[in-house]
Amino acid sequence: MATVISNERLTDGVYQLRVAGDYGGEMGQFYMLRAWGAYPLLSRPLSIHQVHEDGIEFLYHVVGEGTELLAGLVPGEPLSLEGPFGRGFPQVDGKVALVGGGIGIAPLFYCAKQLPGCDIYLGFSREPFRTEAFRPFAAELTVNVGGLVLDSVDFSAYDHVFVCGPLPMLKAAQLKGFAAVEAGSRARVHLSLENRMACGIGACLVCSVSCRDGQRKACTDGPVFLSEEVVFHD
Repeated sequence: MATVISNERLTDGVYQLRVAGDYGGEMGQFYMLRAWGAYPLLSRPLSIHQVHEDGIEFLYHVVGEGTELLAGLVPGEPLSLEGPFGRGFPQVDGKVALVGGGIGIAPLFYCAKQLPGCDIYLGFSREPFRTEAFRPFAAELTVNVGGLVLDSVDFSAYDHVFVCGPLPMLKAAQLKGFAAVEAGSRARVHLSLENRMACGIGACLVCSVSCRDGQRKACTDGPVFLSEEVVFHD
């Protein structure tokens, strides 16, 4: 069992949870968190937001019973962490853009700390959060509130674009990546999918992803995929 260090409310429904212990992982990987008994049945997958010498941080949005229970945790309380799981963002060279939408900014902070000098684009439908934490690691930081953050990103200007956000944003990023390649760019677009997960280890098939080579699993084959691998269904 791990121990809660802090669980700070950042804005409406968004929390930053810090947990004590010897935890680590790669950019884009996730842990399965649980702070209750038999119900709810499933643990909750949360991507790594930041790793410290004495613990690990998660950024999450309250969307159901599990995350509501997480939001009620106070310092000193226990919770269960399993992980890290999944295939995350790759270590890359060249010019990189990080593009996050809403709670999709969560895994990108860990990326920003490991790939300093990226251009960072953060989009929010309402009140922004954690934006200033990104600034020391960004060559350029663009924050969009109420609009479409992808409109600010020239995919052809980058060697790699890391994207995490809601499904419509991921679909749009895929199309922008295709257009950039057709125009002669060599940009590789990496999408972090926010599929619902149950086991986290590839046994249950709940997080199935349609790919050009067949069905794959977000929890073990992802959650990060090259955009050209993924088939989005309307």
